[in-house]
Amino acid sequence: MHEKIRLLAAVALGLPAICLAGPSDYVRTPNVEYGEREIDFKMGIAKQRDSEGGGKESAASLGFGYGLTQSWFMEGYVKYEKNPGDKTRFDAVEWENKFQLTEPNQYFVDVGLFLEIEVPRERDEGYEFAFGPLFQFDTGAVRWNVNPVFEKVVHSREEGEHPLELGYQVQARHSLHPAFDVGVQAFGEMGKWNHWEPSHEQNHRMGPAAFGKVKLGGREAIAWNAAWLFGVSDGAPKQTFRLQAEYEF
Repeated sequence: MHEKIRLLAAVALGLPAICLAGPSDYVRTPNVEYGEREIDFKMGIAKQRDSEGGGKESAASLGFGYGLTQSWFMEGYVKYEKNPGDKTRFDAVEWENKFQLTEPNQYFVDVGLFLEIEVPRERDEGYEFAFGPLFQFDTGAVRWNVNPVFEKVVHSREEGEHPLELGYQVQARHSLHPAFDVGVQAFGEMGKWNHWEPSHEQNHRMGPAAFGKVKLGGREAIAWNAAWLFGVSDGAPKQTFRLQAEYEF
C-alpha cells in the first residue's frame, strides 16, 4: 500500500502542467466541514520570463463559501487581474463545488471531486469549466495532496481550438507546531489532455510553502497558506508568489 502511495506521489511530481491557471491558483483539498462558512481571499504575483524589465502579472479573488451538507461545499467569488502595463480590472465570476466522497481517514487515501464554472467579463471568451478528483493521504509525518485538473472552454467566439486541457496540483506539508506547517507546492499545465505541448512550452512551477491557522474561539479561525514558486520549465513564469487567507466561522 505504501509503495502505491509513493508511486502516485512520484508520478504527480513528475508530471510535466493548464494555460488557463493564473498566479493566484491554489491547492484544493477534499474534506468538507458541514455548516462552516468562510470568507476567502486569494492573490498572486508572477514575474514573467520574456517581459522586458521583468513585467509582472497579478490576480486576486474574493469569495464566500458554505458547507451545505456533510459532503458538499459551495463557494462563489469574483476575480480580478492585472497584466503588465494595464490597470487592475474585474476579470470573472466563478462558482465552485467540492464533494467529499470518502470519510476522512476511512481508507488509505481521502477522495473528493470538484467542479468549477467561470464566467469571464469578456463574454466572447466563452465559459470555462474546471473539474477533477482530489486525493489526500499521509506518508509518515507528511500529508500529501495530489489533484489532476481538467479544463475546458465552451461557447467561445474566439478563433482557434479549445481542447480539454490537463494540469495538476501537488502539495506536501509537515507540521512543526499545531498552528504552523511547512512544505512544498507545485502547479503545472501540459496542454491538451491526450497530446501534451512540447516540454519547453509547458508551465511548471514549484517552491517552498508555509501554512498556518489561528483559532479565534468556537468555529472562528483564520487559516492561511503561502508559497514562493519558481518556474522549472521555459513556459512558466520566472517566479510566482501566491497567498490564500480564509476567515472561517
